[in-house]
Amino acid sequence: MGAYSIDRISSFDARYPLPAGAGSDAVHTDPEYCLAVTQLHSSQGEIGSGFALTLGEGNRLVCEAIELLAPPLRGMPIEDLMAQFGRVARELADDPKLRWLGPHKGVVHLALASITNACFDLWAKSRGVPLWKLLLDLTPEEVVRLLDLSYLDEVMNEEQAIELLQTEAYSRSTREGVLQTGYPGYDTSVGWMAYDDAKVKHLTEQAIARGFTAFKLKVGSKDHERDLRRAAMLRECAGDAGTVMFDANQQWTLPVARTMCAELVKLKPLWIEEPTHPDDVVAHATLAREIAPVKIATGEHIPNRVVFKNFIESAAVHYVQADCTRLAGVSEFLAVSLLARKFKLPVVPHVGDMGQIHQHLVIFNHIAMGHEAQFLEHIPHLRSHFLLPAEVERGYYRTPQEPGSSSDLKELASRSGQ
Repeated sequence: MGAYSIDRISSFDARYPLPAGAGSDAVHTDPEYCLAVTQLHSSQGEIGSGFALTLGEGNRLVCEAIELLAPPLRGMPIEDLMAQFGRVARELADDPKLRWLGPHKGVVHLALASITNACFDLWAKSRGVPLWKLLLDLTPEEVVRLLDLSYLDEVMNEEQAIELLQTEAYSRSTREGVLQTGYPGYDTSVGWMAYDDAKVKHLTEQAIARGFTAFKLKVGSKDHERDLRRAAMLRECAGDAGTVMFDANQQWTLPVARTMCAELVKLKPLWIEEPTHPDDVVAHATLAREIAPVKIATGEHIPNRVVFKNFIESAAVHYVQADCTRLAGVSEFLAVSLLARKFKLPVVPHVGDMGQIHQHLVIFNHIAMGHEAQFLEHIPHLRSHFLLPAEVERGYYRTPQEPGSSSDLKELASRSGQ
């Protein structure tokens, strides 16, 4: 294996219109799925690809931030970079000219997510293995050196993180069966806000026929009766044995959320997702107490590990929906996953990557950290645009075998001759 160095860095503004109604929720009514892509061109010709998700015109801002943030990586051998990635990630996040725009959130943090994900993709490709295997082959000490655990010190320092991974290593073999069975998925694409009742019912029936047993519905419309009617319909379609979740996408104020959640819990959902403003820790904690035993899920718009720490310590979240295209990439995702494991909370990612990268990360979380293999969100709308799209059969993600993080886009691969 020759030394792979980062010779050139480029960004790409990828935009993909969706079918009518797809991707719509209570707040994002007419989304366009956009990927702010980082490409790390190596000395060996291999290209590392990473991206962050946006929903429209702001994608160009993230691409511009990538161009500003990434230059310090130019010329670095990928092995040297990843051997100390936690330190490098912190230095990039604390860029003295760009940090003010966050800090550690917003456009610059999304750019860091894209850059970081490209680093992990190039690293896995340089070793000729899928990302999940690369991560599983690392020692606990090597994993922790990938992470920036600053501001988590009082609850999760490096020694505690290493100890957790070492402890779980003794029982790894009992969890490796997931590599053969695949990782269970749940279907979000049945329940977009703009879909009429008949379409939601039809898509749910189709998903059941394809092997799915868990489904998510968007709620938060101005017509509360519409929400309750559709939620009852989904529960009827799924049956008592099926799992349903309801997602308000931050639409409700706390008083409205209290009223709506009190009605929705009667349908026995597994969780109610983003029931109010994503920064309101106290409101989420209040709702968590009031709707128990139904759980609160959130994380799609939690920007960093520090805010996750506050939600977790305040008992404001039960299902941690960390997203490596919203956090600072794979590295911060793993830090949040360790934090969640310490507090015995499940990680069920929001898939801003369409499940491409997260299919690798949940395998690592399960085998190396001992997280339950609960399920991974499935959104298939960009499937045709990926060179190696995630494969879901009978409701299960099949374990990817190709080198990298499954992040290459067809249009970029054809331009570069991949």
